Amino acid sequence: MSRGVLLGAGIAILVFLIVGFSAIFTLEPWQQALVLQFGEVRRVVDQPGLYFKLPFIQAVTYYDKRVLDLDARSPDATTLDQKQLQIDAYARYRIVNPLLFYQSVNNEQGVEARLGSIINSTLRNVISDVPLLTLLTPERGALMQRITQVVDHEAQAFGIKVLDVRLKRVDLPEANMQAVVHRMQTQRGQEARKIRAEGDKEARRIHADADMQERVILAEAHKQAEIVQGQGDAEAQRVYNGAYGQDVQFFNFWRSLQALTVALPKDTTTYVGPPEGDFFRYFGRMNGEPGAAAPGAALAKP
Repeated sequence: MSRGVLLGAGIAILVFLIVGFSAIFTLEPWQQALVLQFGEVRRVVDQPGLYFKLPFIQAVTYYDKRVLDLDARSPDATTLDQKQLQIDAYARYRIVNPLLFYQSVNNEQGVEARLGSIINSTLRNVISDVPLLTLLTPERGALMQRITQVVDHEAQAFGIKVLDVRLKRVDLPEANMQAVVHRMQTQRGQEARKIRAEGDKEARRIHADADMQERVILAEAHKQAEIVQGQGDAEAQRVYNGAYGQDVQFFNFWRSLQALTVALPKDTTTYVGPPEGDFFRYFGRMNGEPGAAAPGAALAKP
């Protein structure tokens, strides 16, 4: 075989390979594609696999199926209470209609400009209807859902689905920051004083209730003590009466000894005087009958 034939065969094989490779393309699971012919869309391919196209005539434009991020820096926004804010936001979106996406914005750079403008205008409009404190409370989540719904509705014209819009940073201009911080400190101080006053009021109520319960408990205890003491006195009197009925003479003697024990002072054991009267009748005789005693005799305390 001549050298010219081999060279021609090699060129033919090379051309065949080039044409073959230009006629096929593959699609990954995270990709979707448009087959273009002279700038016009011929096919939409959204399933992974190996595909064919007209070589050198048709071209393939790939788009991502995954969630994409977009940073949007909004110009200053004014809240309902006239506070100037500097806001940085971001959005997460997905391309759901590659044909509409290609026809409206062409590529990701194009959608960033269009979608960023929508996000900025929506943020300004929504934030102008709420006070600054709303952005610092849990109500911020509901506010961002509202913004996401508005942005997603307008972004449907680009063939995309906006999944979320969030505030990345919210800053006050330096000139207003100190005034706002001072106002917030004043409000928190007022709330703290109110809470302390309510606490003091509740403490006084609890103390008053405790004092009342203490008085009720003490009064009930005194009442029960008086009742028990009265019952004890009655029982003692009953015992005394029973003892008196059994042996009158011994009972009189025992009661006289108790009376002497109580009557004589604790710092002396001596009584000077005539042992006259029923109080001293046991000084003369053990049976308590009257007996002679020397006037002025000293009597020892029983």
